[in-house]
Amino acid sequence: MESKVSQSGNNAAARSDNAVLALSNVDLKLLRVFKCVVEAGGLTAASNELNIGLAAISKQLSDLEIRLGMTLCSRGREGFELTEYGVNVYQATLELFVSLNHFRERLHNSRDEILGEIAISVVDNTISDPRSPVTSAVQKLHRLAPKVHIRLQTAQLDDIERGISEGRFHCAIAPAYEYKNEFDYFPLYIEQSRLYCARDHTLFSLSPAAISPEILQQQVMINHLYVSQRYKNRLFTRQESHIQAVQVESVAMLILTGHFIGYLPEHYAARYIQQGELRELSDEALRLKTPFCLIIKKGRKINQIIRLFMQALAIPESEDLH
Repeated sequence: MESKVSQSGNNAAARSDNAVLALSNVDLKLLRVFKCVVEAGGLTAASNELNIGLAAISKQLSDLEIRLGMTLCSRGREGFELTEYGVNVYQATLELFVSLNHFRERLHNSRDEILGEIAISVVDNTISDPRSPVTSAVQKLHRLAPKVHIRLQTAQLDDIERGISEGRFHCAIAPAYEYKNEFDYFPLYIEQSRLYCARDHTLFSLSPAAISPEILQQQVMINHLYVSQRYKNRLFTRQESHIQAVQVESVAMLILTGHFIGYLPEHYAARYIQQGELRELSDEALRLKTPFCLIIKKGRKINQIIRLFMQALAIPESEDLH
């Protein structure tokens, strides 16, 4: 059964195949606006990013639809959503701009000038980790190639992996809870996590000696969905917990209610420890270590800009792929 949106797209005016055979500068501009709207998730967010009004963005989308002879998206009260045509045009647009970037890189590299762009995604809530090399690596990249356009975005792991697969991100720095065949992984550092409770929890005032494994097993553990599968054969069967969270920040919020215990990266929990809001419950045996990696789509060509970023991350050129 077709959705309302897909029906709208399939009922678009008859297209002229000749309309898409030649692209002008105006067409490229309209496609860039369309790409920004899709990646921003709607016209309002794109308006802030492009610094132009909603009416202007809406008109440019309409102009593009007229130019291509197809309905690309719905953008009414029900929200923004791509039609089937819109999905195809977005994917084609990504391929087009990748090709244009390669063309520009060849021209400018012949003049010993590094130009182009790199889109980097970083998993959220890692800025407080002193082991993270993101800031220093971007600093080095900018110093080596000051004219390169750098786009840095934080996101959840699922969004990061999807963005790499779709070509929206050239690479990412994120935890490797499992190694997937469609990506290449370059190890960077290890994130340390510990088990915590909040000041209002019944375990907060107990001495470490009084908190036995049996007592810990009686507590309500937060099921952190990304990492639950890594806790097999440990004290907790976290998959059975009815208290679930996805991001680190949401885990912290649940712990701070005083009803639950859960794991947090030690760098993230440090400020709450200093404020007396949290305390660690686990000993060394229950602490967790999560590898963080540079992630790139398998088979992707590593161009000069990505190679410079890898050098800034101190990744050897001969690093084996996982």
